[in-house]
Amino acid sequence: MAAKKVLKCLAGLVVFTFAAWPVLAVPCESLIATKLPNTTITSANTVAAGAFTPPTPGGPATAASQFSTLPPFCRVTATLTPSSDSDIKVEVWLPISGWNGKFQAVGNGGWAGSISYPALALALKGGYATASTDTGHTGNGAAFALGHPEKLIDHAYRAVHEMTVQSKAIIDAYYANSATLSFWNGCSLGGRQGITEASRYPADFDAIVAGAPALNAMLLHAARVAINYFAHRSPDSYIPPEKYPMIHSAVLQACDALDGTKDGVIEDPRQCHFDPKVLACKGGDGPMCLTAAQVETARALYSPVTNPKTGAVLFPALLQPGSELGWNVLAGPQPLGLSSDAFKYVVFKDPNWDWHRFDAATDIDLAVKQDNGLLNQTDPNLKPFFDRGGKLLMYHGWADPQVTPLNAVNYFNDVVHTVGKDTVGKSIALYMVPGMNHCQGGPGTDNFDKMGAIEQWVAKGTAPHKIIASHLTNGTVDRTRPLCPYPQVAAYKGTGSTDDATNFVCKTR
Repeated sequence: MAAKKVLKCLAGLVVFTFAAWPVLAVPCESLIATKLPNTTITSANTVAAGAFTPPTPGGPATAASQFSTLPPFCRVTATLTPSSDSDIKVEVWLPISGWNGKFQAVGNGGWAGSISYPALALALKGGYATASTDTGHTGNGAAFALGHPEKLIDHAYRAVHEMTVQSKAIIDAYYANSATLSFWNGCSLGGRQGITEASRYPADFDAIVAGAPALNAMLLHAARVAINYFAHRSPDSYIPPEKYPMIHSAVLQACDALDGTKDGVIEDPRQCHFDPKVLACKGGDGPMCLTAAQVETARALYSPVTNPKTGAVLFPALLQPGSELGWNVLAGPQPLGLSSDAFKYVVFKDPNWDWHRFDAATDIDLAVKQDNGLLNQTDPNLKPFFDRGGKLLMYHGWADPQVTPLNAVNYFNDVVHTVGKDTVGKSIALYMVPGMNHCQGGPGTDNFDKMGAIEQWVAKGTAPHKIIASHLTNGTVDRTRPLCPYPQVAAYKGTGSTDDATNFVCKTR
């Protein structure tokens, strides 16, 4: 009996040692000779600890510090050409030691156009073999798509799939063992990329983290342009940013305490029925009131986008109460550049197209028609992915000023309706984050361990009943809260600090 216990302990030690110190099948530099379909490996080099510098340095100091603390790794760069007009750049980073035996691919933002180096760094430090792609072009705009339909397909879905397939092959070539699990981790465009993978290529990943997913992308672009156009419909309809804090304060005054705590965060903005009319100017325009036209603009920002001629709802409300400090993203001096690009280079195929010519009555439908389902990911049938045991963890900030939070809520509900309620907690889970902006930031608890949550889910078979999240001010945690699986919300128990997650419980309203 004692001998069996010793053997069991030794077996566990062997497994741990292998995971911490992977057996390398070949030296890093020899990967340059690896032959893969439609792939040219352009470099394979060992990078010493802390020696990596991004090819295009810049960004905040916090991003630069991510690279100075990297462990040594094998860096592989490649160009993928699944079509005659493809030019997809990919990087695969492989831990030389300490590999956890798993693969984590990371997503992009906007129109992509670059390798996601900070996300690669974070994954590598977590012990993962990791990969990123520029999706087949350079620059975070849509000019690449003009006259290049194959490049648009690459960006829409093919680049991520090809990267995933070839990255797994490179991992197989470098290590003596294949990855035991494959994860996707992305937000915004990266959230859409992950869900598109689950829909189109259900065998690519075992588990997917999809934050603030920019689903229905072409319709989203059209709605953004439409709302900005409406905000500028008359000389006095535009709301200057100087008025945002005043509006935000009024919203909090009306709705902050609805969830039982007055903390500067609205738990579920859909329960807030704030009417901007209460801020209407009594006389002339002033810094602490809204003109009649501005009242209508504010109402429109909280409302679904409709056809101005028929009144038909075309897209859910882009902004929720609590998002006012970020209104400049969609209701600023001009439409979001990402969305203007969609019309210039994909819909009208005219670089000189001017958003002042936008007509919501015709151009929204035209955009969807021109896209023909390429960017407009809407398919809720994830049964093939779920049948393989796939897990989809979604999250979205309720104060997101760029991608409507209802994107995540509506898609989650559509998937559950299509595939079945028994998938909730087993195959799909959504965590809404009160007060969080686009992917991060805002007064909400926007810091939480996404990969830890999905790893826990895969290991235990059930989605986390709560995820502890924190808010930081100047690098110091000043609030923690549980993020609850939708449709549950965090409810205050009635005693103790409202800045401590232990004083909240997840429950359905």
